[in-house]
Amino acid sequence: MKKLATLLAGAAFALPLAALAEEAPGTVKKDSYRFLIVPKVVHPWFDKVNDGAQMAAAALQAQTGASVEIVYSAPQSADVVQQVQIVESAISTRPDGIAIDLLDPEGNRASLEAAQSQDIPLVLFDSVPPEGMAIPYIGSDFCEQAKIASRRLVEVLGGEGEVAIMMGVPTAPNHSIRADCHRQVFAEHPGIKVVAEGIDNDSIEIAQQQASAIMQANPNLKGWVASDAAGPIGIGQAIIEAGKQGEVTLVGLDNLPEMLDMIRSGVADSSSASQPELQGYWSVMLLWQQATGAPVPQFLDTGNAFLTKENLGG
Repeated sequence: MKKLATLLAGAAFALPLAALAEEAPGTVKKDSYRFLIVPKVVHPWFDKVNDGAQMAAAALQAQTGASVEIVYSAPQSADVVQQVQIVESAISTRPDGIAIDLLDPEGNRASLEAAQSQDIPLVLFDSVPPEGMAIPYIGSDFCEQAKIASRRLVEVLGGEGEVAIMMGVPTAPNHSIRADCHRQVFAEHPGIKVVAEGIDNDSIEIAQQQASAIMQANPNLKGWVASDAAGPIGIGQAIIEAGKQGEVTLVGLDNLPEMLDMIRSGVADSSSASQPELQGYWSVMLLWQQATGAPVPQFLDTGNAFLTKENLGG
């Protein structure tokens, strides 16, 4: 205690206690913050992410009095070059944080490293970090989300039949993980045969075209699963177009209004859904925490929900 008192009284202890408190984790304050949200593509699922981000901004403004601006900037197509250009342009403006859903971990790596080198906080949502990079990330357990859907399809089909997988954007970590985990489940059931895989690049229109072509080429196809939110909507439209309601079972992904309508109308059996609003909300919260100097978790799990006609109501 005597040694501590001597240190406190000495000239070497130059900073006042108040100054030290200001430098404690989570105590850095600003009058305004600007956070960038970069999704994979223009898409209604990401509109829900933006809704959640705006909710977080409103909450922070109400609780702290600081001005919080959300800049939502989406590539027009699922093109990693466009996405990287958005991030690199943003870095030059020194935002207080960037949240991004990766299209291609290796393609995105250099821009992420550039942001880190300038101490710009990063968060990944609906994705996982590139190998070897420590970046906080938010989302559900993508593999488990896929397995919920594929196990349901196996159950409905009684363990027998030809099925197809819509893969989304194959380079996107979450889509790739889901497709792999669909394959794992189907491989466990000898009576299930995967006869085709489509690539929709997160486009409902392309998913419909792919699904139509696959069903024409495989007239005995009995079921579908998807790896992205656009896929099942396009698949459902193709099922309706082909008049195969009741013949082809669709177990979807996520909770867009069109997906829910298809479950209610019987075009789809069910859906395994992540929660985009929560991903947007907590992306902003984790960026703000980093901007204040606070520690943040490496992974925040926003969970999955299994949606059926019975639990949806309406």
